[in-house]
Amino acid sequence: MIPADNVDRAKHFYHKLLGWKIELTKNTMDLAVKEMQYHDIITGTEQKGTMNTGGLYKRHMNEPILTFVLLDDIDKVLSKVEDLGGRITLPKTHVKGVGITAMIQDSEGNVIGLFKPEKK
Repeated sequence: MIPADNVDRAKHFYHKLLGWKIELTKNTMDLAVKEMQYHDIITGTEQKGTMNTGGLYKRHMNEPILTFVLLDDIDKVLSKVEDLGGRITLPKTHVKGVGITAMIQDSEGNVIGLFKPEKK
């Protein structure tokens, strides 16, 4: 779940940065859900054995998040972060035996980890 001060701006950021499809959730009959401006995040085809859940919503408190996104090309993503209103908070780093990681701050101030596992 990703909180956002400006849901449209955050949708734009994640769509352009990671290619995510973000749509208003279909369960908008509940008033609380409407006020949250809750959106479903579609990152690709559902994979067996994974938890397929995630959303973007209107921030109501000062709630932070920290999540990691699995990527094939961290350099490609990092090259777009600042142009889209984000900031690189931890440059690309190789963790021996694990993979490559980096941290960014999105357009809404959330910290997101980027991760590419080491090939075995």
